[in-house]
Amino acid sequence: MSGELVTTSTDAPEAQAAPQAPRERPEGIGVVGWLRWGWRQLTSMRTALVLLFFLALGTVPGSFLPQRGVAPEKVSQFYTDHKAIAPWLDHLSLFDVFSAPWFAAIYILLFISLSGCVLPRSWQHFQHIRSRPPKAPRNLGRLAESTSYETDLAPEEVLAGAAEALKGRRYRVDPHGDHVAAEKGYLRETGNLVFHLALLVLLFSVGSGAALGYKGNVLLTEGDGFSNTLTSYDAFKGGRAFSSSDLPPFTVWLDSFKATYLPDGPNRGQPLSFAAKIRYQNGLKAPVRSYDLQVNHPLAMDGARLYLLGHGYAPRFTVRDGKGQVAFQGAVPFLPMDEATYSSEGVIKVPDAQPDQLGFIGLFWPTAVPNAQGKVVSAFPAAWNPQVALFAFKGDLGLSNGLPQSVYKLDTAKLKPIVMGSKTKPLTVGETETLPGGAGSVTFDGYRQYITVQVNHDPGRVPALAAGIIAIIGIITSFLVRRRRVWVRARAADGGRTVVEVGGLTLGGATPEFDAIAERLPGAAPKPTTPDEE
Repeated sequence: MSGELVTTSTDAPEAQAAPQAPRERPEGIGVVGWLRWGWRQLTSMRTALVLLFFLALGTVPGSFLPQRGVAPEKVSQFYTDHKAIAPWLDHLSLFDVFSAPWFAAIYILLFISLSGCVLPRSWQHFQHIRSRPPKAPRNLGRLAESTSYETDLAPEEVLAGAAEALKGRRYRVDPHGDHVAAEKGYLRETGNLVFHLALLVLLFSVGSGAALGYKGNVLLTEGDGFSNTLTSYDAFKGGRAFSSSDLPPFTVWLDSFKATYLPDGPNRGQPLSFAAKIRYQNGLKAPVRSYDLQVNHPLAMDGARLYLLGHGYAPRFTVRDGKGQVAFQGAVPFLPMDEATYSSEGVIKVPDAQPDQLGFIGLFWPTAVPNAQGKVVSAFPAAWNPQVALFAFKGDLGLSNGLPQSVYKLDTAKLKPIVMGSKTKPLTVGETETLPGGAGSVTFDGYRQYITVQVNHDPGRVPALAAGIIAIIGIITSFLVRRRRVWVRARAADGGRTVVEVGGLTLGGATPEFDAIAERLPGAAPKPTTPDEE
């Protein structure tokens, strides 16, 4: 060496040690991991129960708030009575609950959640049914139900006889060398899965029926009819997959309607029956048939069902204008204000009157009587003394601007009231009221009755009914059946005898037939009976 001295020292500072590699920062679960986590949360039974609760909660507004698909006139009346809160409720789609986006979102999420939860469980259950019963635990005496005995029979004879006895009780039996394993009660889980699968079918049937079906309301006055076309409906709502070409070609006519009420007693005026005599033609070349349409007795034709929803009165009027010409003649449906007495209100619009258009707001009383204050009221829902009071207007009805108007409301913005005088009184049938100022006259010609019917086509109705029945059967089965397992072990003991150990396990309770099985095993001594059992 050329003068260099290499030394080593045990006292070298730790700072001279080799630096450690920096730790890598842990990475997140990534997009796939988050998606997997979200899927597991969505398909959990807890999430399905929460969504089912929200679905039930979402249907509550549809039970006490009027819905446009069923009663659009009641929605309009709700707007009139609650001008402040109605727009907010409409903004939340509470007048169209079952068509609201939030309701559809809950419905779809519930369907996906149940599908992701039930379908894998069904496959696992199918695999469990095909699998062998589990082997016996090491110590059968630790089970909730166990017994043992000794016999002179050989272990093979005991196991063979035990297998036959268990098969006789419809157990699935599988021998495992020194013991026999048996199991039954898979119907419990099968019933549970059938219930959830039927619930899936029920949800799908209701959803598909709403998408492919349609629902429409029609008001029919005695003597009138309607054809099953879109223009004939007062209110119509079709599913997202519905097409107007799917409407079957049928026609319905209302010949007469009859309602009966209790004439006296504490329940006076309570309805007894409603019956509408109709005629219908199921197709252009089909014969015309008669039918008595009643509540809860719909008419079925071409996959659609015709329901009787309500009824009312349509007073008949003849209106003559200032020139003496008949400007209007016919029946006008009035809406009931009080369904106990059927006091009704309605509107008459006469756009063809000359020189001024005429409009009337009317009040109709089926059985008009004066009350204690001298005001006219209706004392009974049947038309025993029909009278009508009219409030007349003249001017511009506002029908020429092209904007739609309700047939049950009169726009008085461009109308002037016609003062009838202090001697004005309600009109009885056949009376005429002359309008002052040469505006014309109006005659109360009588009345007709009308009915409101709903035409409903729901292709998912029958599958939903079948799914509901199957769901009930499945849930009852899951409550009545219990999963049961029985093991019988036989081994040779000293002295040429055989020790037999029997154990039973039931998920959710005690095995009801365990004692009976143990008594019927080969070599088992019968259980002594007590005086009470005898």
